[in-house]
Order: sequence, then structure tokens, then C-alpha cells
Amino acid sequence: MAGTKPDGDEGHHVTQQSIRIAPSILSADFSRLGEEVRAIDAAGGDVFHIDIMDGHFVPNISFGPTIVQSIRNITAKPFDVHLMIAPVDPYIAAFARAGADGITVHAEAGPHLHRSIQAIKAEGKRAGVAINPATPVSAIEHVIDGVDLVLVMSVNPGFGGQSFIPVALEKLRQARALIGGRPIDLEVDGGVDPDNAHEIAAAGANLLVAGSSVFAGNDPATYADRIAALRTAATTLKA
Repeated sequence: MAGTKPDGDEGHHVTQQSIRIAPSILSADFSRLGEEVRAIDAAGGDVFHIDIMDGHFVPNISFGPTIVQSIRNITAKPFDVHLMIAPVDPYIAAFARAGADGITVHAEAGPHLHRSIQAIKAEGKRAGVAINPATPVSAIEHVIDGVDLVLVMSVNPGFGGQSFIPVALEKLRQARALIGGRPIDLEVDGGVDPDNAHEIAAAGANLLVAGSSVFAGNDPATYADRIAALRTAATTLKA
């Protein structure tokens, strides 16, 4: 059937409809951030991935809730806010009120992951949990029933433009097995491009974060083709 590509190894179907592309605005040109958001919206991005970094949990600093709030009224697309900060709990409410639709916290960012998830839910937001490359999927086994999204980091968090870590494919398969029939998104972040998008989707991811592979050169005229290329690569069987 057109648009449906069965993957024999994984036993599930990857379709254009099931794959969503989440451009990461960390790679945008911040001198014209509003224009970049409008361009990605028009180019077919499904979700805006918003990386928040504190210079402590990760070795870089990005921006805070004020910037998120400043672009919230530009697009109706969901804001997928990824908090790479520690401690994280004191900032959940601020990002929720700034316009996040979903908030993802790291399993490694604090001692009480379940409490952090509860805090996100208390704000009426979708709750996500992220795991770094060295963190096993088993770390989230006991909170899986409380989350709406699992994020497998396929690079070490903190910088854009890194190469995909291949072992992330096995972690995606493990996470997909843990999710089972639950209505939970499986997201991957780091080094995603048309060359590996099919393998990533076949391993079970349905939400693909893309930074450099969409924003490289920061030419809005290229964004639609790049987003389409990712979506097509993810849903087309390799020869």
C-alpha cells in the first residue's frame, strides 16, 4: 500500500503519517528567530523541539522561558521543550507557563524522576523522560506508565552538529519494547539525517529531532525540502 513500508526485521509499519519531524530551534539563526519559526512552520515541521541548557547539566547555555514565551504566538505547532538542566523541578512551572505543550526531563538530572513527572502533569503538560547515551532503558522502567514521551539521546547532550551514536538504535528497540501498546511517543535526538532516518524509524522512533540537517546554512528556502527528505527517508525501504 502506498505510503506504508513494512519493516521485516521489526515487525511494525512505518508510515508517512506516523513519522513526525521536530526541527530543533537550537540550530536556528537567533538574530531572526521569529522568522525562522515562521519558516519552519510553513516548511512542514510537525513539532518545535526546544533545547534548554544550563551550563551545568550540559556544557553549554541556551536560553530561558522568556524566549520560549516570545515565540509562542508565532505558531500553533506543539512546543516540545527539552530541559537539559539540573536541578530541574524549580523550572518546570516557568516553562509550562511560557507555552510548552510537552516538557521532557532527564532521568539523570535529579534523584526523584517520578516527582518531576508529577510536577509536569500538575501543570497540565505532556511529560517526557530523556536518557543519555550511557543510561540504560531500564532506568525508566518504573515510570513508564506516567509518561507521554521517551527521548533516546543519540549524541551526548549539550551541542548541535554531533554524529549519531549507533548503539542508540538498540536502545530505541529496547524502548519501543518497553512502551509496548502504550500511547507514548518515542523520540530520538542527535545526528539524525536522511542517511540514518530509515534505520531510526525501523527501530521504533516516531518523532525525529533534526537540527543541522534542517537548519544548515539557515536558508529558509531549503527547509521544506530538507524536512521532506527526512520524512521520505524514514518511510522508504532501503534497497
